[in-house]
Amino acid sequence: MATTTLGVAVNGATGRMGYRQHLVRSLLAIRDEGGVELPGGQRVQLEPVLVGRNSDKLAAIAARHGIERWTTELDTALSDSAVDLYFDAQVTSARESALRAAIGAGKHIYSEKPVAESVAAAVELGKLADQAGLRHGVVHDKLYLPGLRKLRRLVDGGFFGRILSVRGEFGYWVFEGDWQEAQRPSWNYRAEDGGGIVADMFCHWNYVLEELVGPVTAVTAKAVTHIPERRDEAGQPYTATADDAAYGIFEISGGIVAQINSSWCVRVNRDELVEFQVDGTEGSAVAGLRRCRAQHRGFTPKPVWNPDLPVAEPFRDQWVEVPDNDEFDNGFRAQWEQFVRHVVVGGEHPYDIHAGARGIQLAEAGLRSSQEGRRIELTSTAAG
Repeated sequence: MATTTLGVAVNGATGRMGYRQHLVRSLLAIRDEGGVELPGGQRVQLEPVLVGRNSDKLAAIAARHGIERWTTELDTALSDSAVDLYFDAQVTSARESALRAAIGAGKHIYSEKPVAESVAAAVELGKLADQAGLRHGVVHDKLYLPGLRKLRRLVDGGFFGRILSVRGEFGYWVFEGDWQEAQRPSWNYRAEDGGGIVADMFCHWNYVLEELVGPVTAVTAKAVTHIPERRDEAGQPYTATADDAAYGIFEISGGIVAQINSSWCVRVNRDELVEFQVDGTEGSAVAGLRRCRAQHRGFTPKPVWNPDLPVAEPFRDQWVEVPDNDEFDNGFRAQWEQFVRHVVVGGEHPYDIHAGARGIQLAEAGLRSSQEGRRIELTSTAAG
C-alpha cells in the first residue's frame, strides 16, 4: 500500500512532556514503525520539524533522533509548505498566540491543554479553526490510560447499575527545590506564567467525568497555595503565586456527585499517582493509571463499625482485578494515531478545541468558587 507523509511542526519539543511523551514515545515511535495505518491499509508517515527557543537543545535532539529540520522561528515552520500539522506543547501563556498563527497559516492543529488562558479565547480559537476548515484536537491523554479504559468498559457493560458517586485522588509531593531538586518546572507555580493545579488538572477532570459518567453541571472548590516559596531551575527562591492544591466537589447530571482532590503537596499512600473510585448500586471499581479492581454487590462484605476491636477485614483483598482483555499502547501515542487518522480521512473526533474549552470553563469556575466561597453552576460554552 502507498504511504503519504504528514509534516508535523512540534513546538515545545525540548520540554519534559513535549520531548518524552509526544516526540519520543509518540511521533518518533510511529515514524520508526512505518507510520499510522489507515482503515484501507494505506499508511501515513510522520515527519517532525522541531520548533523552540533554544537552538543548542533543538540541534542536540535533532542529531540524537535523526530529525532533519529544526528552527527557532515559528514563522519559518508555519510558512513551510511541507508542514501540514502544528502541535503545541509550550508553556500555557505562549500557546494561544502560536495556535492563532498556525490557524492563520492554514495548518491543522493539535495541542496540549489548556489551549488558552480563558474560555473566551479557547472558544474563539475553535471558531477560527472551524471557519478555516481545519482539523483540531486537544490532548485528552487520561482517557487512553489502561486503568480508565477498563473502567470505561465496566461503565459500558452496565456493571455499576445506577452510578452514585466518583471519588478521585491525584498528586504527589513536588520538592520545593532547596534540599532536593523539584521534579516539575517552576512556571507551574507562578500564576503569571499560566501555572496552578486548577488550571492544569480541572481540564483533565472535566473530560474524565464527561466520558465516564456525564457532564459537570456545578462545582464547589477550594484552591490553596500550601507552599508559598519555592526555588527555580537556577536554585533561586521565588514566590509561588499559583495554587498547588485543590479540593473539589463536582455535580454531574443525573444526581451523581464527584469529589476529587488534586495536590502537589501530598505524600502518596495509594497504589498509583491517580485513582478514581466509582460507586454504583450494583458494584464499585477503583481505577488508576494501569490497574482496575472491582467489587460486585453479590461479593460485597458487611463491615460493622467497632472501634474497640482491631480491624480484621482484609479490605483490599476483597476486590477482583479487572483483566486487560486488550493490548494497551502508550496513551499519548494512541491519541496521536487517532488524530492523524482524523486529519487524513475525517470522521468524528470529539476531543477538539471545543472540548478543551469546556475544560477551561470548569477550571475558571473552580477558581471562582474558591475565591467567592460558593457553588458555581456551569452553562454551555459558546462552542456547545
